[in-house]
Amino acid sequence: MSTPVLLAIGVGGILLLLLLIIRLKLNAFLALLIVSIIVGLAAGLPLATVPATEDTPEKLGVVPAIVAGLGSTLGSIAILITLGAMLGRIIELSGGASSLAGRFTEILGPKRVGAALTGAALVLAIPVFFDVGFIILVPIVYGFAQAAGLKPLRFGLPVAGIMLAVHVSVPPHPGVVGGAALLGADIGWLTIVGIVIAIPLAFVSHLLANRLTRREVAMLASTKEMFEQAGRNGVQTTVTGTVTSTVAPPSAGMVLTLIVTPLVMIGIGTTAATVLPSGDPVRNIAQFIGAPLFALLVTVLLAIYFLGVRRKWGRDKISDVLESALPPTAAIILVSGAGGAFARVLTESGIGSALSSVLLQTGLPVLVLAFVVSLALRAAQGSATVAILTTAGLLADTVADGGYSMLQIVAITLAIAFGALGLSHVNDSGFWVVTRYLGLSVGDGLRTWTVLTTVLGLCGFALVGVFWGIATAVG
Repeated sequence: MSTPVLLAIGVGGILLLLLLIIRLKLNAFLALLIVSIIVGLAAGLPLATVPATEDTPEKLGVVPAIVAGLGSTLGSIAILITLGAMLGRIIELSGGASSLAGRFTEILGPKRVGAALTGAALVLAIPVFFDVGFIILVPIVYGFAQAAGLKPLRFGLPVAGIMLAVHVSVPPHPGVVGGAALLGADIGWLTIVGIVIAIPLAFVSHLLANRLTRREVAMLASTKEMFEQAGRNGVQTTVTGTVTSTVAPPSAGMVLTLIVTPLVMIGIGTTAATVLPSGDPVRNIAQFIGAPLFALLVTVLLAIYFLGVRRKWGRDKISDVLESALPPTAAIILVSGAGGAFARVLTESGIGSALSSVLLQTGLPVLVLAFVVSLALRAAQGSATVAILTTAGLLADTVADGGYSMLQIVAITLAIAFGALGLSHVNDSGFWVVTRYLGLSVGDGLRTWTVLTTVLGLCGFALVGVFWGIATAVG
C-alpha cells in the first residue's frame, strides 16, 4: 500500500476516534476497539495471522494485533495500577494523604505547594517509570488538592508533565537508554545533560499547567467520586494545615516513608542494572527487589500493617478497603489497554514507518530531523519509547557516518527524546492514565495534557539546540 494512502488511513482513524468519543459520546474503550479494527482492515492487515517464512516476517491479523497490543499494555500497567490504587486507598482512608498535605501546606504555604510537589516529582521520576511514579503520587496529589480546596488537575497536571519529561530524557529509562545504545551516545553525559535540561522544564510545567487550568474544567463523574471520597474519611484538612478528626491520622513522616519506599526499591534495581555487569548475583537480587511489581506489593503490605493493623483496623475493614480500590481503576486499566491495542495496530499496519520515511526525505538538519521524526512517530503510534527507539534506528547510520563529536551525539539523542515527549493524545496509554486519574474528558485532555507535553517537548528541544551550539563550539 502506498505511503500517502497509509498516512491518510492513520489520520482518518484518529479523526474517527475523536468523533466517536467527543461528538457521539461513545465509551472510550469501545471506540478504541472499533477504530483499531477499522484502521487495521483499511491498512491491509490480514483477517488472520500470516505465519513467517524465510523471506517475510510474521504478519499479525487484525484481531491478533489488537489482542497483542492490549495484552502487552495491560501486562505492564494492570498490576501496577491495581497495587498503586490499593496503596492510595489505604493512605486515603487512614487520613494519611490529608495529614501529609496539611503538613506540607502548613510548612510551605498554599501558594508554594504546587511548585514543591512538581520539584519533588522531578526527583522521584529519575529512577521510576512514568506510569508507576504518577500512580504512586496520585493519592498525594488528591490530598494536596483537598487541603487547598482545589481540583486534582491543578497539582496533578504539572506533576505528570515533568515526570514524563524525565521519563523520556534521563537514563535509566528504557527509551533513551536504548536510543543511546543505537547512536553510541555516552550514558554519563546523557544523564547529566538530561537532568540539567529537566530542571527548567519543571518550572515550565508548573507555570504552564497553572495557566492551562485557570478556566473551569468539569471533572469526570468516576474521578470525582474517587476524589471526594478522599475527603469523606473522617479527616478534614484546611489550607492552614489544621487537622480535625475523631481518629488520629498517621503522621506525615509515616506516609512519606511509605510513598518513598517503592521509589527507593525501584531506584536500587535500576542503579544496579546500570553499574553492575550482566549476570552479577548482586545485580540479579537488586533487580528483583527493584521490580515495580515487587516494590509496590511490599509497600502495600507495609501500609496494611502500619496504617491498618497498628491503628486497630480489623480484617474485614482491611478487606473492604482493598476491595473498594478496585472498581474505580477498572475503567482506567481497560481504556489504557485499548490505547495500547490501537497503537499496536498503527505499528503493524506500517503507518508509522510510512510517516518516518517521508520525513527522512526532507533534507532537514540532523538535529531538527531527529526531533521531527520522533515527534511524528509519537503522534502516529502513541508510545514514546517506541518513537525514540525507531527514530534512533532510522538515524543510526546517518549519525555514525556524520563525524559528530560525543557531545553532539548526546544532543541528537536528546532531540529524539524530546520529540517523543510531545503530542501525547488518544493513542497513548499514558494519556488515558493521566486524564482518567485527573478527571479529564478527552476534549479537556487534548486542551491541557496534549498541549503541556507538546510545549515541554518544544522547550526541551530548544534547550538541546543551545547545548548543540555549545557542543559544536567545543568541538
